[in-house]
Amino acid sequence: MCFNEGIPVQWLLFLPQLPATPSSLRVMVWRKMRQIGALGLQNGVWVLPEREDLWQQLNDLQGSIRQQGGEAFVFRAQAHPPEAEALIRERFCADRDEEYQEFLGRCQDFLAEIAKETRQEKFTFAEMEEIEEDLQKMEHWLNKIRARDFFGATQAEPASRALEACQQAFATFVSQVYRRQGLEPPAVSSSQSFDTGDAAP
Repeated sequence: MCFNEGIPVQWLLFLPQLPATPSSLRVMVWRKMRQIGALGLQNGVWVLPEREDLWQQLNDLQGSIRQQGGEAFVFRAQAHPPEAEALIRERFCADRDEEYQEFLGRCQDFLAEIAKETRQEKFTFAEMEEIEEDLQKMEHWLNKIRARDFFGATQAEPASRALEACQQAFATFVSQVYRRQGLEPPAVSSSQSFDTGDAAP
C-alpha cells in the first residue's frame, strides 16, 4: 500500500540491450537499477517515476552501456488504464516495504545488543564506539531506502520510529558509559558522534 496515491505520474522506461559478455555489465546494470529504486518489468524493461535526477542517472548509465558495446533507450510514458498505474505504484511500495521490514529487523537486533551490553555492564568507550558505528550504518541505510521510496510505502513511518528508538537507546548507553568513567555525559543529540579521544582510558 502507498500513501501518495491519486496523482498521475509520468514514467521513465529504461530498455537496456546488453551483449552476452561480459556478464559484469549485466550485473552493473542490475545493481544500478536496484540502487536508484527502479522497478523491473518483463523482458528486461525498467520503470521509474519521471524526475530530473533519475533521468540524468539513466542517461549516464546509457552512456556507460554504449561504451561497453551495448545499447540502451530511455522513454517517457504514461500508464493506461489507470488501474495499471495503481498496480505499478503498489509494486514500488511493496519493494520498499520489504526493505523497511529488513531494516526493522536490524533495529530489533540493535536494541537487543544494547540491552545485552547493558546487562553485562560493558560501559566502555570501545564498546560505545562500536555501537555508534553500527548506528551510523543504520542511519545511512534508512536514508538510502527513503531516497527510493517514491510513493510513501506504509512501513516508512514505523522504520523512522524504530531508528529514533535506536538513537535514544544509544544516547542512554552513552550516558551510562560517561558516568561509569566518572565524567559528565555530553549534552548532544542521540545521533551525533561522540569525541572520546581525551576521555578514553
